[in-house]
Amino acid sequence: MNDLTPISDVAIPKIGCGDLPVLRERGQREVFCGLTGIVWLHRRIQDAFFLVVGSRTCAHLIQSAAGVMIFAEPRFATAIIEERDLAGLADANDELDRIVDQLIERRPDIKLLFLVGSCPSEVIKLDLSRAALRLSKRYTPALRVLSYSGSGIETTFTEGEDACLAALVPELPASPAQSLMVVGTLADVVEDQFRRLFAEMGITNVGFLPPRRAADMPPVGKGTKYILAQPFLAGTAVALDHRGATRIAAPFPLGAEGTALWFKAAGRAFDIAKSKIDDVLAKPVARARAALMRQRAVLEGRTIFFFPDSQLEIPLARFLSRELGMVLSEVGTPFLHREHLAEELALMPADVQLSEGQDVEKQLDRCRAAAPDIVVCGLGLANPLEAQGMTTKWSIELVFSPVQGFEQAGDLAELFARPLRRRALLKV
Repeated sequence: MNDLTPISDVAIPKIGCGDLPVLRERGQREVFCGLTGIVWLHRRIQDAFFLVVGSRTCAHLIQSAAGVMIFAEPRFATAIIEERDLAGLADANDELDRIVDQLIERRPDIKLLFLVGSCPSEVIKLDLSRAALRLSKRYTPALRVLSYSGSGIETTFTEGEDACLAALVPELPASPAQSLMVVGTLADVVEDQFRRLFAEMGITNVGFLPPRRAADMPPVGKGTKYILAQPFLAGTAVALDHRGATRIAAPFPLGAEGTALWFKAAGRAFDIAKSKIDDVLAKPVARARAALMRQRAVLEGRTIFFFPDSQLEIPLARFLSRELGMVLSEVGTPFLHREHLAEELALMPADVQLSEGQDVEKQLDRCRAAAPDIVVCGLGLANPLEAQGMTTKWSIELVFSPVQGFEQAGDLAELFARPLRRRALLKV
């Protein structure tokens, strides 16, 4: 814990756990598919629609994950692949065109349509990229149609967002102007806070990917510097690199320390004076630390075990260890991108046990042996572990909730403190 050290003076150490061996496992996995990303993406891009080309199981998954009431008007749906489609008795492309026509007639306000692939659409080799090109030509300029895969074959459910944003990058307008692009889905309130702080620092040409509306896609070019707000956007980063943009290396904006270092990295990239950055960040850092101290009494000294699920595990572990004094039993992640996580790894305890990939039975054995105070895992593991007397936190809730930034630091800590308080009440 470095709560007595001014964050303006915190430097990322040259050593940490970045060079430690990582336990790599390949076996049975327990994860959601990439279709889940639609739940937060459709809330972010307010005039986009996500049409899943899949089975009834796909439809049930999205409907359950979103918790949408039957009388709501969501901006996602499923084009159901029936038995006759699988048997080749119907032309799947003709059926898809018919459904899109019905959709546009019903929802003329939609400006961006995503055709989202699934396991069933990939099984029948339905070329959604070609379908998107065909439909874009039909509806241009009123509507753009893009495609990406949300198939369950993906490593983890957050890769659905990565695939979606990577599909957007080729569509971004070109511009040689110097600009900052924040990459990764954020809640509107978090975007407003970040935009305000960047403006106070003197960085005014700031774009966000994805934007709130399809017409506000940020331009990209050789003058663009982008900073990741989420750690699971490897494909999007590659696509931006190909467009000439340059990545700003930084920890992720979780907690007071992580958010401060994130803003400081952006400020340095735009040659903002250190004194100016420190002045702008002083008050929000102080508020964040005060909020965190209220949760520290519950979390300090408690042990935590991360099952691999969202790729947020390493930034979260860094936050809980350094700012709340929690002890890391094991930090598992579906995929460890050493380049994007270099600054995070350098801030982790040097003796932490990292694991990449999953062999769920072996990890369950290690978790039971460690007997942690709290376990972060997917929904498929949470109930069985609770039945065995363990306290759990759903990893998907950490993706759904606004957790980035200074003003959300206390809320993020509360998400981990609440299950422990609940457990204590149940024992009384």
